[in-house]
Amino acid sequence: MPTIDSLAERLQTYLDTSQVNVVRRAYYYAEQAHEGQYRRSGEPYIVHPLAVAQVLADLQLDHQCLAAAMLHDVIEDTGIPKEAISAQFGEAIAELVDGVSKLTQIEFKSKAEAQAENFQKMTLAMARDIRVILVKLADRLHNMRTLGPLKPEKRRRIASETLDIYAPIANRLGIRNMYVELEDLGFQAMYPMRARYIQEAIRKLRTEHQEIISDIRNKLESALTTQGIDGRVSGREKHLNSIYRKMKAKRRSFQDIMDVYAFRIVTDTVDNCYRILGVVHSLFKPVPGRFKDYIAVPKGNGYQSLHTTLFGAKVNIEVQIRTDEMERIASTGVAAHWVYKGESFMSGTQQLRAEKWVQNLMLLSEQANDSLEFIEHVKMDLFADEIYVFTPKGRILELPGGATPLDFAYSIHTDIGNSAVACRINKHLSSLSVPLKNGQTVEVITAPGAKPRLAWLDYVVTPRAKSHIRHQLKQQKQSEARELGRKMLKKNLQSFGKALEELSGEHIARVLQHNQIPTMEKLYEDIGMGSRMSFILARQLVSDQAVSEIQPMLQSEGDKPALVIEGTEGAVLNFAHCCKPIPGDPIVGVSGSGNGLTIHSETCERVRNILQDPEQCIHLKWAKDITDEFSVALRIEIEKRRGMIAELASAISLADANIEKISVDDQNAKLSSVSMVIKVKGRAHLARVMRRLKNLKAVSALARVKH
Repeated sequence: MPTIDSLAERLQTYLDTSQVNVVRRAYYYAEQAHEGQYRRSGEPYIVHPLAVAQVLADLQLDHQCLAAAMLHDVIEDTGIPKEAISAQFGEAIAELVDGVSKLTQIEFKSKAEAQAENFQKMTLAMARDIRVILVKLADRLHNMRTLGPLKPEKRRRIASETLDIYAPIANRLGIRNMYVELEDLGFQAMYPMRARYIQEAIRKLRTEHQEIISDIRNKLESALTTQGIDGRVSGREKHLNSIYRKMKAKRRSFQDIMDVYAFRIVTDTVDNCYRILGVVHSLFKPVPGRFKDYIAVPKGNGYQSLHTTLFGAKVNIEVQIRTDEMERIASTGVAAHWVYKGESFMSGTQQLRAEKWVQNLMLLSEQANDSLEFIEHVKMDLFADEIYVFTPKGRILELPGGATPLDFAYSIHTDIGNSAVACRINKHLSSLSVPLKNGQTVEVITAPGAKPRLAWLDYVVTPRAKSHIRHQLKQQKQSEARELGRKMLKKNLQSFGKALEELSGEHIARVLQHNQIPTMEKLYEDIGMGSRMSFILARQLVSDQAVSEIQPMLQSEGDKPALVIEGTEGAVLNFAHCCKPIPGDPIVGVSGSGNGLTIHSETCERVRNILQDPEQCIHLKWAKDITDEFSVALRIEIEKRRGMIAELASAISLADANIEKISVDDQNAKLSSVSMVIKVKGRAHLARVMRRLKNLKAVSALARVKH
């Protein structure tokens, strides 16, 4: 059990006396604040903050971070305000404590939403000072070490959150020691029986194979000595959760996973790393395709090492080769760069990477529709394996496995992603949706006026790309809604014999205030989205009386102007699946709350009862020269004989139409009923298709289907 004296002794090795005294003061302040509070285990509560500070001391973090660790539960658990901590310990420590403090619970629909909201708030604190997450990780690590007294359900819930969020964050920040322990503790809490089985199996295997491991180590050490290269060779064991994940993902037994022996060789210089690689490759044959140079191209969390897999006499051998500095960074990650110098910190490459990652989280947080969407993006980011691709100028970009040229485009710049139309991979023209492979050179082709499409969300994998596409689609939808709303309002004003330009600004302002709408742009958007009725607003705008006394003023049916529909494109125009209207059909629009305008055929059963209601129905007409394709349902009765479906498909193809969907049912012994959905450009095009089908001898009946 650590004490403040033992911790102070540890801190004296890298902090000066005045800084250690700040940590001592924070301890005594927290001890007094938490007096009378106990943990579930029965221990005084102060044991927890002290243990959290001990974890951070092992990472050699600065005195402000350690003081914040001592005080991190004071604000929430004791009622002491942030201002009191600021007065005692300064603004920097108070800000850290405030960022780490458990967030005030709000009423959410679910626990998942509450956790997501809390994590989103923690991201804001991380953006101000990345040490917040280091204290939070240390807090979570000690809580995981002391889960024992909690009920099984609570243990599993905390373990699940740890495996989903906190362990991956530790990995993303390169703090491997903390990552491994969080993963293993989480795994043991989630699956205690499985963890015990794997632990026992590892113990037996270690005993049985001790001789083989010693023999390989001796050969490696002997070869290095012969070549005069300094290098420490040590065995490296896979951790519990890593073994379990591989067994599950590869559907292999424990013996199959553990038939590889892992070693680490640590030396003093990068030059020696590559010389050692040559030595081990001359000693054992390398497995093709299993060499990775993370020194030349570090991982996203700053990790550097050479990895190679070798054919041994009886087993395969995995070897990691790195310098002492790389080993230190692999263990402590971003914390390795918090070297305290007066009032500032020395910032390394890994520190900059971590800060860039946090800034990216901030961007995702701002663009996400809600906290659950944000947490989904974060998980995607945390669990991604990396690939490395090149720009045409030779710059290396790191992307998650499965990333496409669109992900690549958005990682360069948002504008390039938004206007992408095609790409070249290794100088060959390629699709934007094809998954990229390691080492490819990618060039994105853009076009002015190009826009993201909804389908893009199906084949991008990076949170950045998904977030920007969703954000852009949302803006497009709002823009289209405003344009549609403006047209609908003008059309309804016309039916009252008025134009928008004729209305006084004072009267418009009164109507906006009455409806609690801030601007005309917002009014257009609400109408276009179907949240407000354009007819009612038009009626209010043309009335010279008080808003509350407006009476309807309708014109005859024949005077009603129609809104022009230009095609299938647009996020706020929906074509009804029931009647599948196409250019040439008389059409009407029905506003749906928040869903834009749904377009029906005038003969559709679903709109028959509201056709004459201007508050629900708006008359539409088609624009000229529409080139989009529209879906039409047909039902065809044909004679049963070989090759008839091929004949139907050929006739449709000759009429320049495409089959979207087809199904065949037996009607009787001689006839089959074919239901199909085809794509046409309008009624004239449909008529050509139907003429070709009727000319087939086997077709006995043909009809367009409108439900």
